[in-house]
Amino acid sequence: MGPHPAVAAIRLAVRRVLNDILDEQTSLRAGAPRPELQAAHAAQTAQAAYGDRTRHAAPGPRTGQPPGRLPLGVPVPSRTPGRSRPGTPPPAHAPRSAHEPPSPPSPLVLVACSGGADSMALASALAFEAPKLGVRAGAVTVDHGLQTGSDLRADEVAERLRELGLDPVEAVAVTVGRDGGPEAAARDARYAALDAAADRHGAAAILLGHTRDDQAETVLLGLARGSGIRSLSGMAAVSGAGGRYRRPFLHIDRQTARKACMVQSLPVWDDPHNADPAYTRSRLRHEGLPALEKALGKGVVEALARTAQLSRDDADALDAWAGQAEATVRDDAGCLACGKLSDLPPAVRRRVLRRAAIDAGAPAGSLFARHIEEVDRLITAWRGQGAINLPGKVVARRQGGRLVIRQG
Repeated sequence: MGPHPAVAAIRLAVRRVLNDILDEQTSLRAGAPRPELQAAHAAQTAQAAYGDRTRHAAPGPRTGQPPGRLPLGVPVPSRTPGRSRPGTPPPAHAPRSAHEPPSPPSPLVLVACSGGADSMALASALAFEAPKLGVRAGAVTVDHGLQTGSDLRADEVAERLRELGLDPVEAVAVTVGRDGGPEAAARDARYAALDAAADRHGAAAILLGHTRDDQAETVLLGLARGSGIRSLSGMAAVSGAGGRYRRPFLHIDRQTARKACMVQSLPVWDDPHNADPAYTRSRLRHEGLPALEKALGKGVVEALARTAQLSRDDADALDAWAGQAEATVRDDAGCLACGKLSDLPPAVRRRVLRRAAIDAGAPAGSLFARHIEEVDRLITAWRGQGAINLPGKVVARRQGGRLVIRQG
């Protein structure tokens, strides 16, 4: 008899992502990056230009290595020989020709695990699937230091991850700042720590446990901000520099992940912050979405997740169009020509303006739709108005048919 349907679903999702990573590694070694990875990287670059936050630097890890284990970061061979794949090292007993070059090491994939149901389900699926494919699997748990005893809890989570067979495993302590509010500051510190861990270990990817429910919440939060189609596109399945972050569970609901933990007897930790009404996402999760489902019926979460994917496709296409159009709207001196800008569709023109403002020094996370609308009026509703002040001490003004955007 096969595994429980919930367990089978999470394992299949992880297996698909691991196969993608292996294929990408093979293509990279052959010098031909996969088109979908290039597209994901281009979309990530464009998204950074249209509103991503900057991230904090991360402090070092708290290793807590138990006796008898290799030091963290030392490659560990797979415990179970996997099926043969291009680029997978042969078993130790396999003879190697004197003329055969040494095989590259197996890629390392890390899972970011808080100890909650979503990330524990992800960690268990990675621990099960990775050895079969010849992939090394490790984990990182981040201690935000926001609750009493959080360091001890992080160490407990790390030990559970080791018991699953993951190696290396780190518990990393971070200092959460205040920029953007508590939720945004914690997220920035967490991603900075994950980036640093991936760099230390040379990881090919980091798996994140965001589910379809998380995606629906992200779409609603973006809708509330009124920041345009990009904010409705939610979280990408592949994001980060070089496609570092992977989200296998965006099509899996939260209850499936929790059920997978239950049937596998995996202990999980429910973060009290997730139920604290002081946090916007918590209120949305426990009050907003249930109210929408009561008013509109079941299927709201699925519809919002589908909206995210459709919006992302549209936003990526518009960003690419804007990138191509930017070169055509500059004059011989490299300045933006108002006449050429006015001929562009509004959605494309405003993207060009946003990119120009960020290039001039405006912080992407502080540049809102209202700022771009004011700059756009210098082109579409010119009445001799003065300069527009933007974040980062950037100023936009119209001068003799040109749009000049620069600091000071």
